[in-house]
Amino acid sequence: MIEQTTVKAHINGIDVYYEYHPQSLSDETFVLLHGFLSSTFSFRRLTPLLKKHYNVLVIDLPPFGKSGKSVRFRYSYENLGKTVLHLLEKLQLTNVYVAGHSMGGQIALNMMKLRPEIVEKGILLCSSGYLNRARRSLSMLSYAPFFHLYVKYWLKRTGIRRNLENVLHDSEMIDDDMISGYLTPFLDKKIFRALTRMIRDREGDLPEHVLHNIHTPCLLIWGDHDRVVPLNVGIRLNKDLPNATIVVLEKTGHLVPEEKPDEVLHHIQQFVVT
Repeated sequence: MIEQTTVKAHINGIDVYYEYHPQSLSDETFVLLHGFLSSTFSFRRLTPLLKKHYNVLVIDLPPFGKSGKSVRFRYSYENLGKTVLHLLEKLQLTNVYVAGHSMGGQIALNMMKLRPEIVEKGILLCSSGYLNRARRSLSMLSYAPFFHLYVKYWLKRTGIRRNLENVLHDSEMIDDDMISGYLTPFLDKKIFRALTRMIRDREGDLPEHVLHNIHTPCLLIWGDHDRVVPLNVGIRLNKDLPNATIVVLEKTGHLVPEEKPDEVLHHIQQFVVT
């Protein structure tokens, strides 16, 4: 039996934490990219299902989770996409399927734009779409010496439970393990300075004319009660991506890997074989 690898690798100027789950009977690899303010933890229910059938690579995107939080790294979606691509090359992975949740969906789309020959197919789970970059006034304000303390205050004010209630359709799913899992990465104070840098670096989501030129087959999976990235964004993405299909999950919010992992797996498996 091939053992799981959990490691940090220095990629593109920053430490990247990842978990690799090999499957000896498959040459297909799923790369899982989480959303904003999240980590590999958000795939805790989907990863065990996928790794029964495929190789699975789950990544903490910098500056989240256990990955590096350097203030010298450029946290643009394009550079994060390049970082993941460099990691795939380092690990010599081929036959790759990239699944991105929320912000991770935009990074997956950047990977398809940059290196379409690397990504066989894309799975966009309630992907971010059509968001502009931060206002110039906010970007300029982020250079203030203590702006990172405001970021910390804002996150503390909203709170983990309130954020989870916003991304889940059924708030009864929230328990101590879930709260702890989503809170733990923010106990490292360095993340707030890195998030301040990310406010300046985030270039906005890919515009329509770029999406029109991404011909990688994409499966869009959306929750019908998504309050963070509403279903109309998914419908628009489905229209703008030339080779896309959309599936809508009923009674589901934004956090589809947590809420409906079995249904997500079912649709992914159907998509892979078509």
